[in-house]
Amino acid sequence: MAEGFERHRQPWTQDEIQKLHRLAAKGMALKAIAKALTRSEESTKDRAKADGLKIAKLR
Repeated sequence: MAEGFERHRQPWTQDEIQKLHRLAAKGMALKAIAKALTRSEESTKDRAKADGLKIAKLR
């Protein structure tokens, strides 16, 4: 992790969760979704897994 995240351990807002669901449904990659939400890839992946979402893997 080259850059530090300012939002370390912040709870997810309802807006962020909805945006995560929308972006995952569009088939965006984990890295792009994390950047759009200004959260780490790990945090985004964990939240998606908790919500039962599938995140597209880039090939």
